[in-house]
Amino acid sequence: MMNRLNDLNAPPRPIREQAGVMLLEALIAILVFSLGILSLVALQATSIKLVGDAKYRTDATLLANRLIGQMWVSGGDLATLQTNFQTGGGAYNAWLAEVQGAEGLPGVVAAATGVTSTLPTVTVDTTAGATAGQVVITLFWRTPEMPANEAGHRHVVVSQVARNP
Repeated sequence: MMNRLNDLNAPPRPIREQAGVMLLEALIAILVFSLGILSLVALQATSIKLVGDAKYRTDATLLANRLIGQMWVSGGDLATLQTNFQTGGGAYNAWLAEVQGAEGLPGVVAAATGVTSTLPTVTVDTTAGATAGQVVITLFWRTPEMPANEAGHRHVVVSQVARNP
């Protein structure tokens, strides 16, 4: 019993099994911190990509709305709208130059060998009935990192351009 009391009052002896525990804890803390920083970098890269995609969608919407505005102010009947604004028409070709220009969408090209066409399409419905004057504008684009043989992104705008009788 006396021996035990002496052991309790004796100064603690360093235990060899605990040597280096602080270094191990520091290394684990650095590992956890590094994983957190890497996660933030990955999150930042993803957000930059999504912001770029949102910009292209916004540009596509603005270009489609610009063409619809031109249709409204043209003052023509449905047959004239179809002739001028449908794919291949005169006003379409002028608008296509804007779409392919510096302020337009990236990767808008005609079909070629090994390249999928990304030219926008415009259709004007001239049939009588509820769909008369319905305009469908489909825009395509490829982001700079996309391969040329991939169709890419698509944005469809449907609008009704019709005059009251």
